[in-house]
Amino acid sequence: MTDVASEPSGPDPEVRAVAGALRGTREAGVAVFRGIPFADPPVGPLRFAAPRPVRGWDGVRAARSYGPPPPQGDHFGMAALAQEVAGDDWLTVNVWSPAPDPSSSADPGSSADRDARLPVMVWIQGGAYTIGMSGLPEYDGCRLAREGGVVVVTFNYRVGLEGFGQIEGAPANRGLLDQVAALEWVRDNIRAFGGDPARVTVFGQSAGAGSVAALLAMPCAAGLFGRAVAQSAQGTFFSPELAADIASACAAELGLRPTVADLSAVDPVLLSAAGDAVGAKMGQWAECWGLPAHRSIVFSPVVVEGGALPVTPWQALADGAGRGIELLVGHTRDEQRLLTALDGLLGQVTQEQAETALRVFSPGQDGARRYRDGFPAAGPDELHELVQSDFLFRMPSLHLAQAQTAAGGRAHVYELTWPAPGMDGVLGACHGLDVPLVFGNLDRGRPAALIGEGPPAEAEALSARMRAAWTSFAANGDPGWPAYDSGQRLVQLFDTRPAVTTYPEESSRRIWQDHIFPVLPLR
Repeated sequence: MTDVASEPSGPDPEVRAVAGALRGTREAGVAVFRGIPFADPPVGPLRFAAPRPVRGWDGVRAARSYGPPPPQGDHFGMAALAQEVAGDDWLTVNVWSPAPDPSSSADPGSSADRDARLPVMVWIQGGAYTIGMSGLPEYDGCRLAREGGVVVVTFNYRVGLEGFGQIEGAPANRGLLDQVAALEWVRDNIRAFGGDPARVTVFGQSAGAGSVAALLAMPCAAGLFGRAVAQSAQGTFFSPELAADIASACAAELGLRPTVADLSAVDPVLLSAAGDAVGAKMGQWAECWGLPAHRSIVFSPVVVEGGALPVTPWQALADGAGRGIELLVGHTRDEQRLLTALDGLLGQVTQEQAETALRVFSPGQDGARRYRDGFPAAGPDELHELVQSDFLFRMPSLHLAQAQTAAGGRAHVYELTWPAPGMDGVLGACHGLDVPLVFGNLDRGRPAALIGEGPPAEAEALSARMRAAWTSFAANGDPGWPAYDSGQRLVQLFDTRPAVTTYPEESSRRIWQDHIFPVLPLR
């Protein structure tokens, strides 16, 4: 998140956005603009408020450095990393454009200009709605933009209590409202960067994919994108009562109430630490908080009747909300394995722990039995992994496609089955492996450790195939394999030898086929 040196050849690119002129850099043949504000800083009187349009500036604003990340939880060193860049301008976008001259003054209404505009891909990073920043090296959009012929946009949005805490006197889902504001900025400004505002694709992973799903259900996001990619969509959505009770526990860590009046003057770092403290001991609230407490999920989008997110994504898609949106959705085969390794349980899950996971996370009264019957050769480790992979990522993702197609919409489904060779090869096709493959950043950022040193030729080839599929989908809605339907259930498997086949996780699909992913309640 520091200045990136521009190439010595050629002048730095300049564009004129709605709020003012910007000067970026040139990197590997791509015009790059970082740290562009899309909303006023959400501090002071705007703390916990919906995002406000950014005020304009005079002169040419330097757009060489990522903006300061939002305050966040102390997971994987993210809190300390966020504090390395001072400032409260948390809501900024970054743009990578391969257009030869993003400062072109061509008439935006001319046919020549329309023909020259490129598809736009807007990335929403994950992080359990608790951490996340667009300035991480794994999200650098240079290679995806250059080789895919697309304009790539990334941005920051509020996380944790700042973005998702249910605070009295504040609108719910401020982090999602930030995402809508970023998409509105894209709509109003992306022509200046060579992008086509009529061909915008949102794509995200984990909580970022859960956000993509939420945007599909939000009336205020309608018309801001025409295609959506959900990679391992996190399937947790809270009721207002559950979210308010969790926020109350977080505020109590500071001896306060979960109100704007009490929290607006609290140092954001302390507020993030309070969320971490609750997350570390969520098990003690398992009886009243249920499933999120068993996975230490402190924050998720909140479904509020009559609000910005009025229903769950699955209900919205079943009701036809995505009929005009083309959807690409999928997951990795071994989603849970990385998370099990981080918990120190890889290869050490006991029979009792597996039984607890089956009891807690299986759907329906007989879900645990159905897992044992469906996977008769599975031991404790595999059962523990399967049910949690299905609960949090695999089945929520599949059900998005099923709801979309049942309502007459179009969806393409994939599964990443290539086992990661890094980390001694024990993590398989784990959660997060798709991120370096889709961006092509195989040797930078934390997920690159999953790829291994080199990177190996098979990783380069697989990454090229995935990037081609994603950018083709962004350009014309076709990733290169048939659409999913309830009859054949064809999906693309991404592996050393890619194949199109019937959805391979049939046992899990049957176990979950009658499940309706509900709003998670306060018991």
